[in-house]
Amino acid sequence: MSLSGRRLLATLAALGWIGILSLNALADALPDSTWIQLQPLPGQGSTALFALAVDPSNNQVVIAANSQGSLLRSAAGGTAWTTVHSGKTAVNTVSFSPYTARLVLAGTRGGGALFSRDAGATWSSATGLDGRNVRVFAFALDLIAAGTDHGVYTSADGRAWSPSALTNRSIGALAVGAIHEPVRLVAGSDTQAAGGTLPLYQSLDGGATWKQFNPPISGTMTVRLAAGPLPPTGNVRPLLIGTNTGLFASSDNGASFNPLSGGGLLPTTDYTQVTFVTSHYDRFYAGSDGGGSKSGGLWRTGDGGRTFTSMQPPQSSVTALAVSNDEQPTLYVATFQPSSHAVSLWVYHDTGASPTGPPATPSTLASGARNSHTLGDSSLAQLLSSPQLPYVGLGLGALAVILTAIAAHLRGRYR
Repeated sequence: MSLSGRRLLATLAALGWIGILSLNALADALPDSTWIQLQPLPGQGSTALFALAVDPSNNQVVIAANSQGSLLRSAAGGTAWTTVHSGKTAVNTVSFSPYTARLVLAGTRGGGALFSRDAGATWSSATGLDGRNVRVFAFALDLIAAGTDHGVYTSADGRAWSPSALTNRSIGALAVGAIHEPVRLVAGSDTQAAGGTLPLYQSLDGGATWKQFNPPISGTMTVRLAAGPLPPTGNVRPLLIGTNTGLFASSDNGASFNPLSGGGLLPTTDYTQVTFVTSHYDRFYAGSDGGGSKSGGLWRTGDGGRTFTSMQPPQSSVTALAVSNDEQPTLYVATFQPSSHAVSLWVYHDTGASPTGPPATPSTLASGARNSHTLGDSSLAQLLSSPQLPYVGLGLGALAVILTAIAAHLRGRYR
């Protein structure tokens, strides 16, 4: 190969790396407080997306499961996906461990559980959960719990599982109220208890024994449980319960609950998504698919639920939510349009400002007015004001250098 040819190859290789770095930087440069629609998840079809998770140590690594039972991984904030596991059963849930780096678990519908120790790049089947419908995971420092169609199972590492003392109950919600020994677990069922009371179960010894308790709150089934970080004073974590009729909070280990929905607060609907922000006991997001109605949405609070702000998602039916471990978190949100069965995936960098994004019909139950770009907006002005402009310029510069190198090489050949 001639000297000019070798120079051309070296130039192209170097610029290829520049292009890759530019794409990664572009994926990380989200506009502030703006809803951005991602490309459809490969193989999702017209079924709602329920399994979605983001790596606590890297907000660009996202795991999702499509309706065909495959697990997909993105290392670029959802802008590109790679199939990392092809399964035969649908996946109910995907969860990163907040305490063990790079550990991810996936629960399937009748096929047990899968685990990954490399942030979702490769997967293996867990033992002890064969044939189980695994619906939810919860994490303590040295214990992991799984809610299944046959009660709660526990594991030390996510690889091998054994049943706890709570069996013959369908458990769809689970939270860890105390992460140190003795581990305190709270479990909720979607099977209505006798007398129409809300069925909840509590263990003070990591699942060795359980007691049922029935708090006087509305609802006949528990659809979500979440325990937040410890407050600055005290040793009791806040506990949130989403039922099929509302959202409730407890600050005394479930002895009493305060309603966060109804009465001018949040809508009275089912709350299927509840996620706390990093180490803040009073900052969390609450989401709902609306149960097929228009009362779904996504809200945030920064004062423990005394006030809420609508995140104004482009579509009101929120079926999955993943929140990064950042002070200004990145949100990955899946929505579903019941009338058209359209599945959409969104990303949002929450800086606390008023949300903007694609135009949508506002829900009558969402607070605030939606902001959207109008047809009169200048595309050039939007580009020049975009935080992605430096990366666009870098890519164009790299393209110009490549074209110049090719032209110089061709001139050298024909001299």
